[in-house]
Amino acid sequence: MWGRIRRWCTTAVRSLRTEQEAAGNERPHNLFEAAAVYVAARAADDQDTLDEAAGWVSPEALSFGVSELACRAVLVLARQRGESPQTVARELLGLPAA
Repeated sequence: MWGRIRRWCTTAVRSLRTEQEAAGNERPHNLFEAAAVYVAARAADDQDTLDEAAGWVSPEALSFGVSELACRAVLVLARQRGESPQTVARELLGLPAA
């Protein structure tokens, strides 16, 4: 049983690591950096940067990072506007008020 847990944890940790090792003295990109660059490139419609950022981490890690970025952005906007996170999220997506 402990062997299964250890293998699952190892797999989970590896999926959060970068897929490519840094070359020379460059440090590897982390999942939050990849998510920030990915989302900014998508907003700017910059396909080259989008593809580059997508290659820095595993797809699972990128998905987690983008999700975390979205949550944090909605919370910040909600605080700034004095509205609930649900109201802000629905507005950003163009959905009617609940």
